[in-house]
Amino acid sequence: MHTFDRLRRNPKVKLILRNYDLYLMLLPVIAFYVIFKYIPMYGIQIAFKDYNPGLGFTASPTVGWDNFTRFFSSFRFRRMILNTVLINVYQLLFQFPLPIFFAIIVNEVRRRWFKSTVLNLTYIPHFLSTVVIVALVSTVTNPEYGVINAIIESFGGKPIRFMEVSSWFKTVYIGSGIWQNMGWSSLVYLGALAGIDPVWYEAAQVDGASKYQQIWRITLPCIAPTIMIMLILKIGGIMDLGVDKVLLMQNDLNISSSDVIPVYVYRTGIRDGDFSYAAAIDLFNNVINFILLLVANHTSKRLSGSSLW
Repeated sequence: MHTFDRLRRNPKVKLILRNYDLYLMLLPVIAFYVIFKYIPMYGIQIAFKDYNPGLGFTASPTVGWDNFTRFFSSFRFRRMILNTVLINVYQLLFQFPLPIFFAIIVNEVRRRWFKSTVLNLTYIPHFLSTVVIVALVSTVTNPEYGVINAIIESFGGKPIRFMEVSSWFKTVYIGSGIWQNMGWSSLVYLGALAGIDPVWYEAAQVDGASKYQQIWRITLPCIAPTIMIMLILKIGGIMDLGVDKVLLMQNDLNISSSDVIPVYVYRTGIRDGDFSYAAAIDLFNNVINFILLLVANHTSKRLSGSSLW
């Protein structure tokens, strides 16, 4: 009883008991991650085995690092690493900053009807199916009746087969990603902008600061922690790409630019049934992501003071 009373007097325990309803709301989220994220980690061992579903995890013969060696010695290894990294680096350079600028611009709009209209129009693509997105991209880039090629021809150029030329794959992928996700991604930054005290802007106006100076001296520093957190998360997933979009856009003509690790894992594991090899590749991919996350978090904490932990 004495231990129980001392526990109840603990400030942290008292805080939990006072807000028990909020902590109860966390239970479904915790259950989701435990059931679908942590428990399946038991299956990581098949990356080191010649897995046979009939024998199960433990009875399947162990092969050690053979699956990893097979992947590293594959003729596709260098190409897949290069394509995966390049696409994500291009996303960091072009797709990541645009929602920030878009949020700042929208935040400066004072006409509420115009602001809400622009936001709604930019949100819509995010809710479209990936199949619909790729179909729209194929339509607008079609060399015979696509809008983009019609514009090119109107200026005297020749039609470009965007979906069939490997050198254009990354450009089309990144461009369509910007159109699809820019509005939705800006929500985080709009929320951060809403938390800035208007008094600071009023004081800057009194001091004669221009709109550009207000953005540079007030807006960007105030949302810098949010930017850094989102950047850390982006770097932590630099080896990941959505399988569905790449898979739908991929064909034999652009395979040299669209051959990426997640799609290869999908084809190897689901289509070919080589579960151990696919698990080894995916494990390698996630270890690289984890290392990059640690490095990005440590670097951000030292340079800016903002970090995930």
